[in-house]
Amino acid sequence: MSESRSADPATPVAADTPGAPIGFVEFVLLIAALMALTALGIDSMLPALPAIGEALNASPTQRPFVVTAFLIGFGVAQLVHGPLADRYGRRRVLIVALVIYIIANGAAAMAGSFLLLMVARVCAGAAIAATRVATVALVRDCYHGRAMAQVMSIAFMVFMVVPILAPAFGELVLLFGNWRLIFWTIAGLATLVLIWFAVRMPETLKPEARLPISLDRIWRGWRQTAADRLSLGYTLAATALMAALYGYLNSVQPIMAVTFGREKLLALIFATTSVTMAAANLLNSRIVMRLGTRLISHSSVTILIIVSALHLAIAWFGGESLVVFAVLQAITMACFGLATSNFSAMAMENMGGIAGTASSVQGFASVTIGSVIGAGIGQAFDGTTRPLTLGFLVAGCAAFAFVFATERGRMFRPL
Repeated sequence: MSESRSADPATPVAADTPGAPIGFVEFVLLIAALMALTALGIDSMLPALPAIGEALNASPTQRPFVVTAFLIGFGVAQLVHGPLADRYGRRRVLIVALVIYIIANGAAAMAGSFLLLMVARVCAGAAIAATRVATVALVRDCYHGRAMAQVMSIAFMVFMVVPILAPAFGELVLLFGNWRLIFWTIAGLATLVLIWFAVRMPETLKPEARLPISLDRIWRGWRQTAADRLSLGYTLAATALMAALYGYLNSVQPIMAVTFGREKLLALIFATTSVTMAAANLLNSRIVMRLGTRLISHSSVTILIIVSALHLAIAWFGGESLVVFAVLQAITMACFGLATSNFSAMAMENMGGIAGTASSVQGFASVTIGSVIGAGIGQAFDGTTRPLTLGFLVAGCAAFAFVFATERGRMFRPL
């Protein structure tokens, strides 16, 4: 594998990156809004799963596939969006994808069977996958190194407000209509973001940097992404942690309903365990320029392992309570937020020339593999929190091992 630079740039913006083409605050908010459409498409479904199951004759074990189907489409389609974004530009790909996302949510709202809903959800996930690929590439067009980590941290902080509020949003919609109204509302919000993006965001990919679409070029881009030490190692580490996150998304509703018998508190507990991710990303944006991506992310994974081990021990010996679950899960999610925002930046460090393709490969791995493993964690639910806490522990250990190998044992460096 090729050697990678061992340190992040010391300056916020590298010489080859021009900075945001619009005001910095608006740029970050727009990136966050694009990413938030994905979170809204996932998390607002959680309170509606029982209603969807009853309306479309889906069993309790089938209902989580409303989330999994979206994630599978989201993961696989990134392999397509990456080369398109490198050939036709970030702007055009995002506009077309948002239009398809709006249509797919309308189709989901009108689905007359669980199978048709699954098809619509896969299509919606496949369309909105462009926001994962093209926005990361767009940010990489403008920033890199620690500056990219800073921008992504602020965007993730804003973006995390949506997972915090999405279950409550879903419950609120159910007060005024049925589950179909959730999809119509998502389509409406996506329309607003589409208009904002189309009016305000220019193309960030320079004409001379556009790459032709050919199997040989795509294959070489995939190989380059997989051969780079930082790209491969930190993508694998992020994939391990994403598996735990998707396991949480698949498990939290039955945990609240069955384990604790407090299903009505789902939105509150979900917000409690998610708000720490937003706070962690805000913290990261403030300290990453001083401490560096490695010291922060390596320390966060270590703490995640310790907290997950403690949580599993408590759950195993019968000391679990709703308060304990919420507190320990909140700490775990904060560590997840600190680690993954920096992992993403480090994985893209040497990928500036093929940012779209690299982002698509990295996203495909982390989302597709992570969602499949996460679905397995959800299916392992046994009436306790043990499968989930074990999943986080194993994921944390795997992420640490990948990072250790990537850094060749030189961990916790302030770079």
